[in-house]
Amino acid sequence: MALDAPYQQVLSRQARAAELLDAETELQLAYAWRDHRDEAALHRLITAYMRLAISMAAKFRRYGAPMNDLIQEASLGLMKAAEKFDPDRGVRFSTYAVWWIKASIQDYVMRNWSMVRTGSTSAQKSLFFNMKRVQAKMEREAAAEGLVLDRYQLREKVAHEIGVRVAEVEMMEGRLSGSDASLNATQAADDDGREWIDVLEDDAPQAAERVEILHDQARLRGWLVAAMQGLSARERHIVAERRLREEPRTLESLGVELGLSKERIRQLEAAAYGKLRRALEAQSPEVIALL
Repeated sequence: MALDAPYQQVLSRQARAAELLDAETELQLAYAWRDHRDEAALHRLITAYMRLAISMAAKFRRYGAPMNDLIQEASLGLMKAAEKFDPDRGVRFSTYAVWWIKASIQDYVMRNWSMVRTGSTSAQKSLFFNMKRVQAKMEREAAAEGLVLDRYQLREKVAHEIGVRVAEVEMMEGRLSGSDASLNATQAADDDGREWIDVLEDDAPQAAERVEILHDQARLRGWLVAAMQGLSARERHIVAERRLREEPRTLESLGVELGLSKERIRQLEAAAYGKLRRALEAQSPEVIALL
């Protein structure tokens, strides 16, 4: 952070020394950039409002991001505003730029708050940046009335105030409650302690389960082969082409190959499936549920 300070000071001095544009000059520069792509006009417009960008970036320092990065994101937002600004609308550039600068900084803060994506919708952004302030406001109002809110009541009031669901408030509370932690960190202070990843439950099938699964699959495969042998050659061909290929053939293409109508192929396919079902049910009634 100490290394960042000189760079911040240089930017701040340059921003404070920049000219203050009146409405007419600002409009001329905006037209010059929009209509003639005059880079000198763009540079003058951006430089004049870097003071605004730095001021807005400073408001987000409490989220732990380096000030230099915040200023860079604010600058990107300022440049996006200059690119999209329409001087014909009769709005001052500073008024228009505020939204783009704020959006750029907020996106950066949320991207870097956690390795887990914190949120991208407008409701989630509103929660991220306003939840603690609204919680404090609700608690002050309740205290003024002599009330004590439990956690659920507080979440309900915050959700109503911001316009989101209670579940979203609860989820954001969890994400803001602490920073990321590595699963490879040791549980004890010494190097011989177990890593946190070692205590996670393994969801993969255990050895006995894998043996059972392989046994069941082999038995089911044998039943299917035997059931297929009970079909005629034409029925086996239709089933194979319709169900066993990566890209199943159409009824129409099979009809052309076999010299039959599409409806007749559909009837033969349905009859073949009926025979397969009866053959498999004879082996075990529960086998149909596995297919």
